[in-house]
Amino acid sequence: MTSGITRLEGKVALVTGAARGMGRAIARRLASEGARVVIGDILDELAARTAAEIVADGNDARAMKLDVTSYDEAAAVTERIEREVGPLEILINNAGWDKAELFVESDPASWEKVIAINYRGVLNCCRAAAPRMQARGHGKIVSMSSDAGRVGSSTEAVYAGCKAAIIGFSKTLARELARHHVNVNVVCAGPTDTALLREAFIGREKVLDALARAIPFGRLGTPEDVVGAIAFFASSDADFITGQVLSVSGGLTMAG
Repeated sequence: MTSGITRLEGKVALVTGAARGMGRAIARRLASEGARVVIGDILDELAARTAAEIVADGNDARAMKLDVTSYDEAAAVTERIEREVGPLEILINNAGWDKAELFVESDPASWEKVIAINYRGVLNCCRAAAPRMQARGHGKIVSMSSDAGRVGSSTEAVYAGCKAAIIGFSKTLARELARHHVNVNVVCAGPTDTALLREAFIGREKVLDALARAIPFGRLGTPEDVVGAIAFFASSDADFITGQVLSVSGGLTMAG
């Protein structure tokens, strides 16, 4: 899959959680625009398969095993990318996990997993990559949040809290890194039809049906609906944009 647009030509990009679903679509889009994509995922065999698909399309990709909940792993993968591929110029924080449940029926073990992957994973990867970008005087960080973090979402209390935290963290990081010409932005996806979403709502399929009906476009989003916004923030077209939050939700949330 080649888009013909090469605004990311030669730029090294790490996409976390890119073995499947949203991350896979992001990796394919960035690669189609000329980026040299590293797929960082704990599902290493599936990540390798996704990388092979991208290479078969004539684009540049490789897989590296990455557990975003470990700062040591995030730092080691960042070091490996810089050594084997080149300076890391684009970081896409996409890795996530959720379990749909009412908060009063949830337990701390579940909270810890949601927080570790969705929020601490972003902290770990940003802490590993940002100092290098800062030292070079350029870089793009795009973190995936969710409209759940903007307006709340029933059965996703802890997940929504993590996604809200990503927004506040990213705005602050954007302020701290702006003088070094490092851009930090957030894409909030609305309900998007991925394997992760289906897994999270096993036994609660009626909730998904209700969500689809609530979206003005009348359907759940697809990963392909979202990736254009991410590619834009990663490109030079967004060089003077930082600390911003863009909702891609089919109109589900329209508040400013």
